Amino acid sequence: MAALGWLTPRRRSATARSVLAGEAAAEAARKTSLQLEQEREEAAAIAATVAEAPPEPEFPVVGDVRAAAFFDLDNTVMQGAAIFHFGRGLYKRKFFQRRELARFAWQQAWFRLAGVEDPEHMQDARDSALSIVKGHRVSELMTIGEEIYDEYMADRIWPGTRGLAQAHLDAGQKVWLVTAAPVETATIIARRLGLTGALGTVAESVDGVYTGKLVGEPLHGPAKAEAVRALAAAEGLDLARCAAYSDSHNDIPMLSLVGHPYAINPDTKLRRHAKDLDWRLRDYRTGRKAAKVGIPAAAGLGALAGGTAAAVALHRRRH
Repeated sequence: MAALGWLTPRRRSATARSVLAGEAAAEAARKTSLQLEQEREEAAAIAATVAEAPPEPEFPVVGDVRAAAFFDLDNTVMQGAAIFHFGRGLYKRKFFQRRELARFAWQQAWFRLAGVEDPEHMQDARDSALSIVKGHRVSELMTIGEEIYDEYMADRIWPGTRGLAQAHLDAGQKVWLVTAAPVETATIIARRLGLTGALGTVAESVDGVYTGKLVGEPLHGPAKAEAVRALAAAEGLDLARCAAYSDSHNDIPMLSLVGHPYAINPDTKLRRHAKDLDWRLRDYRTGRKAAKVGIPAAAGLGALAGGTAAAVALHRRRH
């Protein structure tokens, strides 16, 4: 920076910002290059795993009423996170201001950069949503949720995963979504897809009005396994004859409960775990990891996500 001493303060400041922008861009480029290399290695490993897989027996078994299927939602059935798409819809309806939109965009950008669910950031997203819906009627949010599904979610359903769910339905089995998303949102998606129902995070309501609190904790990780176990007991299901599907290593407890676990669009940890235990694997992703997580293309969100990436790169360089 000493070489910039002859410049005016304004020119010196502008030049310094350019240097920082350049350094951040270079850091982001290096990160992208490493990420692409990792994706190529993962794709090769997935191809090898699929090629080596033994022929599968007929599944699901037609008429097995003691069997059912449990599907994670985010990045398994639908590209991206339902809570973020729901937030976009609420912003469009002026439930909150642009500052909160920036927060949702940051969380979605983190989801993109990390490539997997991060419990802390997902919890932050749910806290944001809870504060936004506090004081609103459940019936109001259900009606809006139907509209948001049509606007932002319907086109993000993975056809391959949808086909797997339909195979269970055609075999006469029940199919449940199991997700950390609000149970109301999950129920809407399940109904639209013709599924049996949904297990999701329950927000407290009194006389049909949201209080801004949760009942218990978010349905994430081990909590999903507990929900599946409880539902199986109530429905008289034999978990050894059931199937479960997820993209995330956070759902290994749920996948480990059933006799037919599937890794769908798996993150690195789940893919490795599935390969070690000879679990079935399906990958419906194509192209870059951005397609995998379904980044919104709406005006404003793209720019915010891009700015977030540069900020993360610069933060890491400084620390």
